[in-house]
Amino acid sequence: VHLVESGGGLVQAGGSLSLSCAASGVSFSTSHMGWFRQAPGKNRAFVAAISWSDRTYYANAVEGRFTISRDNTKTTVTLQMNSLKPEDTAVYYCNVWPYANWGTPYWGQGTQVTVSS
Repeated sequence: VHLVESGGGLVQAGGSLSLSCAASGVSFSTSHMGWFRQAPGKNRAFVAAISWSDRTYYANAVEGRFTISRDNTKTTVTLQMNSLKPEDTAVYYCNVWPYANWGTPYWGQGTQVTVSS
C-alpha cells in the first residue's frame, strides 16, 4: 500500500487549502479513507474519514470548515480546508482502511500545513 499526500503549505488565517492523497496497492473502492493530523507536542488526532460508501465523519474541531471527498476512478481522497485557523497547523496524514475494515490503517508520509495569524 502506498499513499502520497500533496497540497500542504503556508496560508493565512481564514484562507483555504486542499490536500490530496493518491493511493495505490489497495482496492480503493472498497477501502475507507481518512485524514489525521499531528501538531507539535501533541498526539496524532482524527480529522475526517469517508467510508467506501461515501459516508463522512468529521472531528468536532473541523466540522463545517473541512470537507472530505473521494474519487474512485483516480484513487484519490481530498480534504478541502476552509476558514483555516492557526490551531489547524499540523502535519496532515492520509490513511486507508482496506476492505472496509475500521481496523489498523496504512499511513502516508504526511504533509505540513501551517496557518499564520
